[in-house]
Amino acid sequence: MSEKMARDVMNQDVYTVRADLTVRELASTLLDREISGAPVVDEGGKLVGVVSYRDIALASSGGQRLDRDQSNPDYFVRGWEDRLEMSELASFHVEDEGLQVGEIMTPGLYTVDAGQSVSEVAKIMVRGHLHRVLVTTAEKVVGIITTSDLLRLLTR
Repeated sequence: MSEKMARDVMNQDVYTVRADLTVRELASTLLDREISGAPVVDEGGKLVGVVSYRDIALASSGGQRLDRDQSNPDYFVRGWEDRLEMSELASFHVEDEGLQVGEIMTPGLYTVDAGQSVSEVAKIMVRGHLHRVLVTTAEKVVGIITTSDLLRLLTR
């Protein structure tokens, strides 16, 4: 029996946002979908980063983006692990109506290729202390794999 690949276990239902979306539109979208963050793509669909409600909070406070420690795995998933309280996001107010997602997103992130073996994906997740990774093909998001997806394989 051949080993399963990332494409075999990933969830293909990944909501992405464009980098040129305004932060106000992003906040509304996150509220409507009851999600705390999303991968960010450019106009061609290429994955360019990730954004979360924490990025919106920083923007709404008028704060400058902080230089984050990219050696810390939390840098790449910050905000995705916490359950979003809708009242928190609804209270954010972004002064700059033209502020775009690309200006507040986290540009780096962990990804795996759809053709990588599940064992390789699991090793990446363990090494990076990650609970989820985006699956890409030709730099475009095609899915997501979570620790729950990997654990499900053990129960089959």
